[in-house]
Amino acid sequence: MHEQGKVTVLGFPCNQFGAQEPGTDAEILEFARSRYDANFPMFSKIDVNGDGASELYQWLKSEKANPDGKADIAWNFTKFLVGKDGSVLARFEPQVSPEDIGAQLDNYL
Repeated sequence: MHEQGKVTVLGFPCNQFGAQEPGTDAEILEFARSRYDANFPMFSKIDVNGDGASELYQWLKSEKANPDGKADIAWNFTKFLVGKDGSVLARFEPQVSPEDIGAQLDNYL
């Protein structure tokens, strides 16, 4: 919880990066909970790049490209910050930790 309001994390597993998510949705959820204590909503596995990319990720990528100006997701754990009005506020590349994002929330909220 952030001081100015609630922040909700949503997880969207994807197997497009080194086949790191080969399991079923249930197996992925169990792994995330047991290994990382994930306590946020996890959705079904999706594609984030290419012709089969989910509509959500097509939209997120069109709203915020990476720092090099490329829309495609380069690797797992790319994160998007979406405001309560539905606008895409920021995109964070995989190396940016959740703690780093938390420290920056005041810049966006």
